[in-house]
Amino acid sequence: MVELGKWQWQEPGTAWRGVGVYHVTLTVPSCEPLLGTLVIPDHDPSKARIERTALGNAVVDELYVMCKHYPVIRILQFCLMPDHLHAVIHVTQVMETSIRSVIRGYWQGVKKLGRAYTLEIAAELNSVTRDEGGKSAGARDEGGKSAGTRDEGGFAFPVFTERPFIRPLSRRGQLHTMIRYVLMNPQRLATKRLRPGYFRVQKDIEIGGRKYDGVGNVGILMAESFDTVHVRRMMVEAANHGETETLRNYMKSCVLKARKGVVLVSPFISPHEKQVMDVLLREQRPFIFLADNGFREYYKPSDALFDACAAGRVLILSPWPYDAEKRHISRAECVQLNAMAEEICES
Repeated sequence: MVELGKWQWQEPGTAWRGVGVYHVTLTVPSCEPLLGTLVIPDHDPSKARIERTALGNAVVDELYVMCKHYPVIRILQFCLMPDHLHAVIHVTQVMETSIRSVIRGYWQGVKKLGRAYTLEIAAELNSVTRDEGGKSAGARDEGGKSAGTRDEGGFAFPVFTERPFIRPLSRRGQLHTMIRYVLMNPQRLATKRLRPGYFRVQKDIEIGGRKYDGVGNVGILMAESFDTVHVRRMMVEAANHGETETLRNYMKSCVLKARKGVVLVSPFISPHEKQVMDVLLREQRPFIFLADNGFREYYKPSDALFDACAAGRVLILSPWPYDAEKRHISRAECVQLNAMAEEICES
């Protein structure tokens, strides 16, 4: 394990070739469980594990082949899921080639594995005795092999059609957070399978004449009283000049309201608002979180929000569709979301 704060990030002139830590994700774009099967012993998500298929084992083996070719690369953590692979890797020395080229080579290797796999499945399916209607009687076996990997003529489709996603981890704390995220993947998938209602994206939730998409417990909207969490700029400026009492009292008042059963509503944008949300999560209080981006397919909340969602203590709402290119919230969006929080409380 790399100690936090001890590794270097991209020395000058060595961008994508230098020392660094990266999160790599390889997916099966069809979302078919070709790499493994989720097993949940005793219906307990904490015991969840993935039983790998032959293709899943081969994809993991290819990771170690990559490290054999590039000894300066270490695998810090990985997790194989039914339709994707997460890996956290550490480049320990400057390389002659870029990490992008290395991962592209890994991708070429797993693409060959995927093609061989689907050719094998196509051959198996073509040999299956056909029923009276002329359709294959064995579209999927116990290992998750699916007829979805071939077309009507029996030709195999490639499995890994999308290049792996590479994300550099350059900020303090990201490494620890990402390793935990990777390790928790089976448990989170199991939780979603066992409690699908709270993780399903619900469309067109109308509140105060405005429509939202939402994830979580819509029953929270039936609470008796609501209030916003909105730390004003004047409070922060006063605190920066030494007058901290107003800000401190406001944050305390928000928490005290939640303890009395008031549901707090906010986009929780500023650091002080996030501190209030941290208390709500820690004390297991219900609240409504307004998100600045919509929900992609197979959306799942991150970290503590995930656990609160599974327990029915949070409703995440977004007035806007998902934008894959969005990275930062704008000032105008902050103003809009705070106004929407007011609308929800007044509805």
